[in-house]
Amino acid sequence: MKVDLFDFDLAPEHIALRPACPRDAARLLAVNGGTLKDHGVRDLPALLLPGDVLVLNNTRVIPARLKGTRGTVSVEATLHKEVDPFTWRALARPARKLRPGDKIDFAAGLEAEVVGNPGGGEVLLRFDRGGSDLRAGLEIAGEMPLPPYIAGRRPPDDRDRQDYQTVFGVEDGTVAAPTAGLHFTEELLSALHDRGIRRADVTLHVGAGTFLPVRGDDTEDHTMHSESGRIAEASARIINDARRKGGRVVAVGTTALRILETAAQQDGMVHAFDGDTDLFITPGYRCQAVDLLLTNFHLPRSTLFMLVCAFAGTETMKAAYRHAIGGGYRFYSYGDTTLLHPEAAR
Repeated sequence: MKVDLFDFDLAPEHIALRPACPRDAARLLAVNGGTLKDHGVRDLPALLLPGDVLVLNNTRVIPARLKGTRGTVSVEATLHKEVDPFTWRALARPARKLRPGDKIDFAAGLEAEVVGNPGGGEVLLRFDRGGSDLRAGLEIAGEMPLPPYIAGRRPPDDRDRQDYQTVFGVEDGTVAAPTAGLHFTEELLSALHDRGIRRADVTLHVGAGTFLPVRGDDTEDHTMHSESGRIAEASARIINDARRKGGRVVAVGTTALRILETAAQQDGMVHAFDGDTDLFITPGYRCQAVDLLLTNFHLPRSTLFMLVCAFAGTETMKAAYRHAIGGGYRFYSYGDTTLLHPEAAR
């Protein structure tokens, strides 16, 4: 499938550099085939039905962007996938100058050795500490890994350490926020509960590869970075019970959708899961486990825009994005959101 099919123009002023305040004051565009309706995030309980189940990605962002030196060479590394408690895959600059055996000194006394350079801008780093000690070091030495379309226009600051986390994130390990979840407040979660909407938590630790463009002219030439995730038995039971009783499964974010689809059976039920996924969803894919998708506005030519086109229809999503641009919606990680119904042919 040609990547050009997923292109569109977006002026920089449409990109949100800060989130709405409070979080649930953001706008929401409901997309159901050719019907587009403007709402606010606080309308979400009324847009869902008692018996629906909301699936939230409870991953928590770590300050994964590090700046250091290898001798006289400045190095920037963004950790994106844990290999073991001491070792991480990282996107690095300048990766081509880093060789196995090189030592990198980061802030606050944090050190790492390059133990692999597979190419493509990626290196393998083994730190001088692991587990909780490494996480504590990252809290001091690291920055929040804001996506390039924000970090390229302003530096991360202390406010981002709160803004770029969901209120329900508890599982450390992601380097990109599950951004649809950034709109939730404790008050909104309470309102959803009072409406009779159940909740199930899953985990998908998003890697920095989510920011990488689709290179090449055809989607078949793109290789997804694998990401680690988990669906506990208790969450699978909640999801499957809701489906048996006629409730809809509402994925909060493309990350929740991808882990659900990784664990989905043909009848729409999901099983417990603990492992990696590199699921790449493009038009022609039919979701088994997800009935509605809450998701932010995504970059042109990105795997995430391809996913929403697969879910709701390419022409539908292009029309929705044109409506959003004309209506002044705010785009990307700190921007507004959409509630998508699946393509009618499904």
